[in-house]
Amino acid sequence: MAGPELAVTVSRAKGLGFIGPNTTIEGQSADLEQARKLISSGPASPFQVDPKKQEADRTLPIGIGFQLWDSDMRLAASLVKTHQPCAAWLFAPRNGQEEIDSWTSSIRNASPNTQIWLQVGTLHEAVIATQSKNRPDVLVIQGSEAGGHGRATDGTSIMTLFPEVADKIRDSGIPLLAAGGIADGRGVVAALGLGAAGIIMGTRFLAAREARISKGYQQEIVRATDGGVATTRTMIYNHLRGTMGWPEQFSPRGLTNRSFTDHQAGVTFEKLQALYQEAVKTGDSGWGPEGRLATYAGTAVGLIQEVQAAGEIVEWTREEAKAIIQSLVI
Repeated sequence: MAGPELAVTVSRAKGLGFIGPNTTIEGQSADLEQARKLISSGPASPFQVDPKKQEADRTLPIGIGFQLWDSDMRLAASLVKTHQPCAAWLFAPRNGQEEIDSWTSSIRNASPNTQIWLQVGTLHEAVIATQSKNRPDVLVIQGSEAGGHGRATDGTSIMTLFPEVADKIRDSGIPLLAAGGIADGRGVVAALGLGAAGIIMGTRFLAAREARISKGYQQEIVRATDGGVATTRTMIYNHLRGTMGWPEQFSPRGLTNRSFTDHQAGVTFEKLQALYQEAVKTGDSGWGPEGRLATYAGTAVGLIQEVQAAGEIVEWTREEAKAIIQSLVI
């Protein structure tokens, strides 16, 4: 749901926008090409380039994400070489650090100016990443509050995971970013207090006007409250959507609905799948508490009250965080 319009808008607001994984490399290539067109046709600031370097430096001021378990490394490296995003976000290897090392080396050889951002969800993952010969440029520390796919059974809250990771790899020199449960300036200040160099927001941007998202899905993000109760980790939505093969250490967090409650009540998968396909045909009404379509979201969903422009979200979050910090100065 993070397409080129959302990524470029976030970067224009002086965040760093990422285009999410697509179903195909061809889809990601089209997204990056569209992002370049949006950048070249829109206001120059903050994307101004030294005219002397303009021809040589084609680095895009946005990132691209890859789910390693179901992506082709060679095609991904070719994509990065062609489009030169400023960062490549790696997540969900099937074979651990060895697979991450291969991806990191391949992308760096293809595009030396592209930073490697690696998402981890445990202390062990963070430690072995910093000990690797192919260390990432940035570590994204994902707490269990995060929406979408994360650690299935061994994840923990960002409030405890982040400081433990920071203490353990203090001397690595790798910037650490906090992800999971952050949806406003208060979350930013909390993360900075934990020692984060910056923060990641995903669920909050589901309610951005530029998100590539169905209206019914977006309305459900705004409607939902009590995120710790309203969301759960389950593979049932993946399976109903036909998304199979995720490594067993990962599972997605999303809002509960009839598909989940019926699954818990023992309704057969065949019946659930038939009902899901019928819900797909209903469009936006397929989402909601009585709907059946997958609504991936984090526990911070209860903090989201309205749909806003992505630039407004970035600026408002930044200003709220600044105001809180200033109010705490004695």
